[in-house]
Amino acid sequence: MSGTPSICARTRRRANKSLAKYHKLCLYIAMRRLPPLAAVRVFEAASRHGNFTRAAEELGMTQAAVSYQMKLLEERLGAPLFARSGRGIVLTDLGRRIAPQVTGAFDAMGEAFAAVHAETESVISITAPRTLATNWLASRLGSFQLARPDLAVRLHVGDEMIDLLAGEADVALRGAPGPLPGHSCHFLMRMPITPLANPAFLAEHPPIRTPKDLLELPRLTYRDDWWDLWFAAALGEAPDTSQAAGIRFDSQILDGNAAIAGHGVAILSPPMWQAALDSGQLVQPLPQVAQYRNAFWLMYAEGKRNQPKVRAFRDWLLEEVRTSLRDDPWGALVPPER
Repeated sequence: MSGTPSICARTRRRANKSLAKYHKLCLYIAMRRLPPLAAVRVFEAASRHGNFTRAAEELGMTQAAVSYQMKLLEERLGAPLFARSGRGIVLTDLGRRIAPQVTGAFDAMGEAFAAVHAETESVISITAPRTLATNWLASRLGSFQLARPDLAVRLHVGDEMIDLLAGEADVALRGAPGPLPGHSCHFLMRMPITPLANPAFLAEHPPIRTPKDLLELPRLTYRDDWWDLWFAAALGEAPDTSQAAGIRFDSQILDGNAAIAGHGVAILSPPMWQAALDSGQLVQPLPQVAQYRNAFWLMYAEGKRNQPKVRAFRDWLLEEVRTSLRDDPWGALVPPER
C-alpha cells in the first residue's frame, strides 16, 4: 500500500486536467451558443463511421432519428455537413474541418469522466466511531485489503455524523436506534453491555456472586448510564449506584484499558473487547447482559448501493461480523425490535 498515495495523486492530477478541458469546452459551448449536444454527438458518430446506419447503432437510435438530428444541425449551421456519394455519404469541406475538433472535444470529456471514475473506484472511504474503529474494525481491515488489493482504504475515526449524501464518505459504520432515512442500511450487531474486569483485580477483592456485590467495588465511570441500564436489567430496578469517588472517563476505550490495568470494574460492550477476553486480560464476572438501545449499522447513500467497491465491503463486513461473534453468547446478532 506504500505506493497508493502517489498513484491516487497522479490520478487526481489527470482527472483535474481532463476536467479543466471539459470545463473549457462547456464555457466554449455556452459562449458560442453551439447547437444542442445531442445533434453534435450524432454528427461526431456519423463522421467517424461515415455511415448513418452504424452511427444509429452506436447511439441506440433509429436511422431516421439520426437523419433528423443531422437536418437540425445543418439548418442551425446554415450549411451541409454531409453529401451523398453513390449510395453512401461523405463529409463536405466544412464537415471535414470541424469533425476532428468535435471528436477531440468528446475525447476530452471521455478522459475526464474516466479519470474520475477510476479514482472513485480505486479508493473506498470509511467512517466509524472511535471504539468500533479502534477495537474491532482496524485489526480486521487487513483481510479486506487482501481480498481487494485493488482498493485503497481510507478510515476516518470519529463519533460525529458524516454527511454520506454529500459524498463525505462512501460508507459509515454508525450506532443508531434503527436505519437512517434516505440511506441504504444493514444491521451489523447490537451493543450488549456487561461488567468486565481484570482477573488480578477481582482476586484482590471480595468475590462477586450477585449484581449487588458490584456496588461494593470500585467501578470505572460509575455515573455512566450504561451502569443504570445494566443494573435495571440484572436486578429489575436501578439501585443507587453512586460511589464516594472513582475514575471517570469519556470513552469506552479508556474505561476498557483502565480495567485491563486493574483500576476497577468497567461497564463495556464485550464484542469490542473480544481480544482482551480471549487473552484473559478481561473476564466477565457475572452472566447478566443488557442491550443498549443503539445498534451498529452499515450505512451508505442509496446512489452508491450498486458500486462494486461498496458491495464488496458490505459483503465482507457482514460475514466478518458473523464470524467474529462466533456462537454469539451476548445476543449481539439479534436485530433490535422496530
